[in-house]
Amino acid sequence: MNLEEIHQKILYPVVRCRTEKAGGSGTIIYSSPDSENPDEYQTFVLTNAHVVDSAISTKKDWDSLLKKNIEKEILAPVSIDIFSYVYLSTGVSSNTHKAIIVAYDKSQDIAVLKLDSPQKYDYVASLIPKSKISNIRLFTSVWEVGASLLHEPFANPGYITFLKEFSDNKLFFMSNCCSIFGNSGGAIFLSETGEFVGIPAKVSAIQIGFGRDIISWMSFLIPSQRIYEFFDEQYLFWLYNPKYTFKECMNLRAEKERKNKLEALIGKSEEKVEEIKN
Repeated sequence: MNLEEIHQKILYPVVRCRTEKAGGSGTIIYSSPDSENPDEYQTFVLTNAHVVDSAISTKKDWDSLLKKNIEKEILAPVSIDIFSYVYLSTGVSSNTHKAIIVAYDKSQDIAVLKLDSPQKYDYVASLIPKSKISNIRLFTSVWEVGASLLHEPFANPGYITFLKEFSDNKLFFMSNCCSIFGNSGGAIFLSETGEFVGIPAKVSAIQIGFGRDIISWMSFLIPSQRIYEFFDEQYLFWLYNPKYTFKECMNLRAEKERKNKLEALIGKSEEKVEEIKN
């Protein structure tokens, strides 16, 4: 890649994510025309679930179908700062957009947000194809990009240093790119092709006295195979398969939610029958 391509593929797709209580990074992974209104674009940002966790809450509310109080989910909007650049590298301004949380999984620590904006975004990260994931090796050269300490996004170089790190029974890769708070939710790109291969999620730390010393060059990233698993589990197929549309996938998700609710209702009825028998 030449210098211009590096900026366009690696720096420009990365954004800053902010909630009322926290912040981190994100990456634009999709920006395409709406299947029902081609004049408007749908844009989605990939990040860590823990970056937007403070925007997710629940409250007890009466469900007329289940005839009982249940916990209902409340998703507050997230602020996304998208940066504009001149002379390739100089950030001159940022536009802040609201985004809604479309899907998240706290155990996977992944979330997808949809921008509340109809405009097109030219710089979109290219997720490495499933068929190429197995080609990633130790010593693979990468760039980590994120909003470190909520600075505007910048890049740190490094290499993949470990491929089989497990934490909470989840697979992580390790890199020696310098990473710190705020990089969470950002991106790891292959230096050679600019393809998106993972989400920075954790950094190492050691206990020293009453404090902790951060080992910024031992960072953990969620690898692309887990990202694809999340997309499939959450019916987010349109993000990598053009045969699907956003609306179709949202209908699939709604149908799944309806079935889960129906199963809960049937289970409640069976419990009542068992109580009567007893």
